[in-house]
Amino acid sequence: MNSSTVQLLPLAIVAGMFVLFILSGLRTRSREATDYGFSGGYSGRLGIGAAIASNWMSAASFMGLAGMFYLKGYYAMAFVVGWTGGYVLLLVLMASQIRRFGKFTAPDFVGFRYESDAARMMAACISIAITVIYSVAQFRGIALLLSWLCGIAYIPAVVIGASLVVSMVVVSGLLGVARNQKLQYFVLIITFILPLMLLTRKLGYFWLLPQFGYGAAINDLQQQFGFAWSEPFSGVSLFQWLALCFTLMFGTAGLPHVLARFYMVPGIRDARWGVVWGLFFIALIYWSAPAYGVLARLFEARAHIPYSADPASADMVILSAVRNGGLPLWVVGLVAAGGISAAFSTVAGMMLTGAASFSHDIYPRLIRPNASESDKVYAAKGFFLALAIIIMLLAFRPWGMIAEIAALAFALAGNTIFPAFVLGIWWDRTNASGVMAGMFAGVLITFLPIVTGNSLPFISQMFPSTSSAFIGAPLVALIMIVVSMLGAPPSENVRRFLARDVHDCTEE
Repeated sequence: MNSSTVQLLPLAIVAGMFVLFILSGLRTRSREATDYGFSGGYSGRLGIGAAIASNWMSAASFMGLAGMFYLKGYYAMAFVVGWTGGYVLLLVLMASQIRRFGKFTAPDFVGFRYESDAARMMAACISIAITVIYSVAQFRGIALLLSWLCGIAYIPAVVIGASLVVSMVVVSGLLGVARNQKLQYFVLIITFILPLMLLTRKLGYFWLLPQFGYGAAINDLQQQFGFAWSEPFSGVSLFQWLALCFTLMFGTAGLPHVLARFYMVPGIRDARWGVVWGLFFIALIYWSAPAYGVLARLFEARAHIPYSADPASADMVILSAVRNGGLPLWVVGLVAAGGISAAFSTVAGMMLTGAASFSHDIYPRLIRPNASESDKVYAAKGFFLALAIIIMLLAFRPWGMIAEIAALAFALAGNTIFPAFVLGIWWDRTNASGVMAGMFAGVLITFLPIVTGNSLPFISQMFPSTSSAFIGAPLVALIMIVVSMLGAPPSENVRRFLARDVHDCTEE
């Protein structure tokens, strides 16, 4: 997919998409502190679902998932099962309960539930770390697409992409980003499904529902070219598959920018139905990603194009499938626009959540205790810019595939935020010492395999860097329970609040 020439028509389509988003953002520009990550506007259950889906449909979902299917076949199903399963966990265990707490950020929840500023600070730092790691994956996706569109090298494309992200958020603020996310989901579904329908139709498969029609392509790959795409656990063990699947599941239910969606809704039923609609909208995309990976391999095999295991090529497999399929250049432009939209919608939400964690949970408590609402807005904007610079510099290095980088963020969320929320909601004996000890252990479990490398093979086998929450999250929960039992219980006010206002209140 390397190109040294400017792709004029696709670039014009992407530019038109940005103009559309900017005009939409100008209509809903945010100026109040409550619009910068501390609450937000309500946009209906369908709107919540569309915003959740758009916020979720990142470069990892739009580009990275298809690339994983292209390279590893059935193994990539762990991403689909884990990511969707995480929303089921949210729906069953936490969605309505989070809304009943009425807090606006994950650190705010932790600080209130555990009555500890230190626990709040730790949760804020972890939220920011998750934001940075996850956003690096999005910047990589943006840069790969801009590199192809503009015919430039990867690093200048990272700089341009970071500038565009900052510009979009400066124009619209959080409320504009949230409104844009519904528009972005409409762009995503069109740019993802329409090219797939055209590809399957050209191949003679059932194209009206290409998510079902690509099964014939799997058979053709196996019968004609000997590629057993659907063979389970070829090249990986069952443990590796389950570890990745459950890590992504726990991590999904612990991502701060996903949890933030439930602080903004007016009612408990709205929170629950927002997840249901979000799952539906997400499924439309996820059912399609495997088809792109399969069709890309099939087109290459029929054209005698050598198979490449290069991560950058795999991350661009959607574009290569459309180009190798001989579709018009405007269709390629649609796919590029969808990929950039997916990355932008997620990275904007993630970075604003990280900025909110700083300006709401760190800045007024450590740096400026008497900060006004306008001071918090300036702090949010300043930290957002600092985050963009840090993430841009980290994205200069190709750490791995988009989905692999994102999986590390899920591992950190699954090892820290997820058990803190689950026990905080469902076990009133959990105290501040327990949650802090558990979150600290979760950070160690996440990064220890990366630091030790191959020097401690047992650690890397038990806690793979992208799949550590499978064992790590239960272990962290156990640490939280044991340490909590050794200390004093939470105050009677918190325990009464859990019993009366979280578990026994009627739905709104």
